[in-house]
Amino acid sequence: MKKSLSILLAAVLTIGLAGCGVKNNSEAANTGAASGGNEKKVIKVGATPVPHKEILEAAVPLLEKKGYKLEIREFTDYVQPNLAVNDGELDANFFQHVPYLQNMNKEKNLNLDYTVKIHIEPMGVYSHKIKDLKDLKEGSTIAVPNDATNEARALRVLETAGLIKLKSGDLVTALDITDNTKKIKVKELEAAQLPRTLDDVDAAVINTNYALEAKLNPSKDALAIESKDSPYANVLAVRKQDKDKDYIKALSEVLNSPEIKKFIEDKYNGSIVPAF
Repeated sequence: MKKSLSILLAAVLTIGLAGCGVKNNSEAANTGAASGGNEKKVIKVGATPVPHKEILEAAVPLLEKKGYKLEIREFTDYVQPNLAVNDGELDANFFQHVPYLQNMNKEKNLNLDYTVKIHIEPMGVYSHKIKDLKDLKEGSTIAVPNDATNEARALRVLETAGLIKLKSGDLVTALDITDNTKKIKVKELEAAQLPRTLDDVDAAVINTNYALEAKLNPSKDALAIESKDSPYANVLAVRKQDKDKDYIKALSEVLNSPEIKKFIEDKYNGSIVPAF
């Protein structure tokens, strides 16, 4: 009787341990999927509204064919999307060019990289007060983005337009203006605010995504515009350790697909151009 009872208890214990093992394996698999394992099927991407969110929305059915669902989280600033990717809240973001990404990595001690270049947004000079930059009066105020890379880029647009001259270098600021015959006053503001300042300043140098949101057409409304061979292509940014994950590869392939290229060309009619 004792021997039979011992055998029965051993069998029950073995089954219980096996059950625990199955449960733990299942939990491990779920944890792996939640932590961004290669098998994940939902990709979370941060983007500014125009054109980045619109381009991502065009990518949704293409990704579904590859077996992935795309969740888009909208941002209206240039800082939080990078912090969210770095902290693992998002898998990727799409809103910035390479110099800005590199500068953010340095300033915020981030560990981000990019996979593909997607499009170029020529930066333009806009005004509600003048129709030609030649009409700018002495002492006029021009607003520019206040982040390092986009301010330098904006000042180069003003230099190309003949309004100022600058020192050589990548991250120039208003302090690096060497010639300013019209005594232009440079006002540094957050990039997203620039379209709303057009009634208060004489002109503003605005990123194309914010210009489009404000119903400004770069090809028609800009008084001066950055060359389309600009090196400031917008990219898909990810954590360095995720660059080779299957879901990131799938997203990168879709965003560099012939379908997305045609969407950009048809939707934006030259105001935004594919970078691939």
